[in-house]
Amino acid sequence: MLQNALLAVAITLLYFSRHYSPLLAAIGFCIIGYQVTDALIPRVSPSFVKIGLFGKDLSKPGRPVIPESIGAVSAMVYLFLLFFYIPFLFYKYLVVITSGGGHRDVSVMESTHDEYLFPHGKMSEYLSAVLCLQSIVILGMADDLFDLRWRHKFFLPAIAAIPLLVVYYVDFGVTYVLIPDIIRKWVDTPRTAVNLGGFYYLYMASMAIFCPNSINILAGVNGLEVGQSVVLCIISLINDSLYLTLGTEASKEAHRFSAILIIPFLGVALALWKWNKWPSKVFVGDTFCYFAGMIFSVVGILGHFSKTTLLLFIPQTFNFAYSSPQLFGLVPCPRHRMPRFNENDGLMYPSRADLIEHPPQKVMVPVLKILHALKLIDIETDIKKNMIISCTNMTLINLVLVWFGPMREDKLCNRILTIQLAVGLLAIFGRHVVGSLIYGHDNIQFL
Repeated sequence: MLQNALLAVAITLLYFSRHYSPLLAAIGFCIIGYQVTDALIPRVSPSFVKIGLFGKDLSKPGRPVIPESIGAVSAMVYLFLLFFYIPFLFYKYLVVITSGGGHRDVSVMESTHDEYLFPHGKMSEYLSAVLCLQSIVILGMADDLFDLRWRHKFFLPAIAAIPLLVVYYVDFGVTYVLIPDIIRKWVDTPRTAVNLGGFYYLYMASMAIFCPNSINILAGVNGLEVGQSVVLCIISLINDSLYLTLGTEASKEAHRFSAILIIPFLGVALALWKWNKWPSKVFVGDTFCYFAGMIFSVVGILGHFSKTTLLLFIPQTFNFAYSSPQLFGLVPCPRHRMPRFNENDGLMYPSRADLIEHPPQKVMVPVLKILHALKLIDIETDIKKNMIISCTNMTLINLVLVWFGPMREDKLCNRILTIQLAVGLLAIFGRHVVGSLIYGHDNIQFL
């Protein structure tokens, strides 16, 4: 009964969207995406196990076998939503009456709400976003199937972002960044911006690499990959809502584009989270991590607020920087750095890197001691030999366990997501309050 009611609501929203706002269509497809993904996951999961796409949940008693790479289901549903989205987004406010033969003779205005409708000029950007997301899904599925090495797959998102960067170059092509007022006064220059040229495209390609990989690195707990994506969606939509209600006209267009891509993604992500949260019945795989991260880089690049998008990724940025000593081989890096599960009490404990068989680089020994003093890692030492024999793996997940002690897996995930939400809200506040002080203005009109 509830599903039928939701479907009726979705159809109603889609019907009225062509006259009023594409955001209504976004909400309608969000509902449809949730229902379709929720229905497909239990039906296709046995097929994934049958072809060998499964893994053992190391954080459960008995290590049950669970279907893996199910994130590909939500990714495919989202891509189909984007296909069906097109006529609802670009119906615009003109109904063309033709006499046949493909000639457009007369156009009549059908709606008085044209300021809320999606302009045809955005179609090239929209289609480039679709191409980019299709490419990253293919690359993510290749990773899930062939288990590519990090050094091989790290730069793959930049390849998927090529359609995005090409359309950005043709349609927009702006490569300058604003100079903060304090720097302008310090160097005594009247210039308000500096042109980065080709370095700006390198920056955008780096962003396309960072966002997918950062979500992929912050993983290892039931529901965390999808959960952080859901939280990022919520924070992004809060920021979009500020611009759509209080922003300038130019900013409204950019954030309307952001919202119409993120809202349907929220629907498929919530359905996947329902099956992936503790106790997980499916694993999402690398496909979802790449796909989710690329959505945020797409809206950041095409919406021209990439710096704001990166602010929302502060926890992921910290996790990447914190993990760097292990990722770059300065400290031994086990293949799996997920927390250690204790079957006796059902709690998660920080996993550790063995520094006896695989000692760290000499330069890292004093660094590890400093990190231990700052409560950023926990180390074990052999007092007689005066040497470090192990340290906790350097991930945000293990760090939370170091700070707050052992806890159940679902509570651990919720604690990390709470940190993500709090940091994201502070980032939005800093963007609009501190940013307006630094640059002397802001696109939110009441500031």
